[in-house]
Amino acid sequence: LTVLDLLSCGELCACDLLEHFQSSQPTLSYHMKALVKTNLVTTRKIGNKHLYQLNHDLFESVIHNLSKVHTSNQRCICHNLKTGEC
Repeated sequence: LTVLDLLSCGELCACDLLEHFQSSQPTLSYHMKALVKTNLVTTRKIGNKHLYQLNHDLFESVIHNLSKVHTSNQRCICHNLKTGEC
C-alpha cells in the first residue's frame, strides 16, 4: 500500500521509490513486477530507468464498481434472499 500511496502523487522511478524503503533493489523489483502484473501499476522505460505510475483507469473503475456494491438499491440481489431458512 505504501508504493500505491507514493505513486498517487505521480510517476516515480524505481530509485525514487527505493529511497522510501529499507529493502534491497531486487526486493522492490519483485514487488513492482507483481503490481504491474496485476495491472495496478503501469511502467515505461526511459534509457535504463523504469518509471512507474498508478493505473488510474483501473482504480476509477474499481471505485465506480465498489460504489454499486456498497450501496443498496432496487436491483440488489439481496432483496430476493430468503433468510432464516437454514
